[in-house]
Amino acid sequence: MAEELASIYGTEKDKVNCPFYYKIGACRHGDRCSRAHNRPHLSPTVMVPNMYQNPALQMMALGQQCTLTEEQIQQHFEDFFEDVHTELAELGPIEEMYVLDNLGDHMNGNLYCMFESEDAAQKAVQTLNGRFYAGRPLSCEFSPVTDFREARCRQFDMGECTRGGFCNFMHLKKLSPDLERELFPNLRPPRYDDRRGGGGGGFRGGGGGFRGGGGGFRGG
Repeated sequence: MAEELASIYGTEKDKVNCPFYYKIGACRHGDRCSRAHNRPHLSPTVMVPNMYQNPALQMMALGQQCTLTEEQIQQHFEDFFEDVHTELAELGPIEEMYVLDNLGDHMNGNLYCMFESEDAAQKAVQTLNGRFYAGRPLSCEFSPVTDFREARCRQFDMGECTRGGFCNFMHLKKLSPDLERELFPNLRPPRYDDRRGGGGGGFRGGGGGFRGGGGGFRGG
């Protein structure tokens, strides 16, 4: 019996534990979910919900037409990513770090950072909670996700996801190859499928930041 329960833990057959929370650390039902969300008390991975604010989505939410090019939007994201990576790397070595491109409220802009040690992740939770990024308060929590291969949408990686932005598996925003090599020089195999295009451009607008303008990163 125990072996059977262990074999279905975190799968669709598990009627007690939420498979989506187990795999991606987020669930569209939130606290109203009929299945249990077993929140870890300690993990090498932390998650900050909705941390990245896509400027194109912000404009559309205000009923405005997006006037930014794809290159400008990509550069805005990479400025954000590099800024956050630099800050978190001061707490300990980072193994993997991702930002979600999904549109669901429970996933949009979520930042996941997996450190080499649980001690560094604990420092991140203690450091980020109660602080602000670009004028918005941060909430950092331990995440059950330690295998992003199981959490990611492979169809999205290949440009073939038919569920679109509301897919319940991770759509990982992609870095340009140069920035990826700079931040993750020892990570192999590649974090993303090479068939999806990278970014570029030179937009240095005020995306907010830990050290830059536009609200920045500050204490509570």
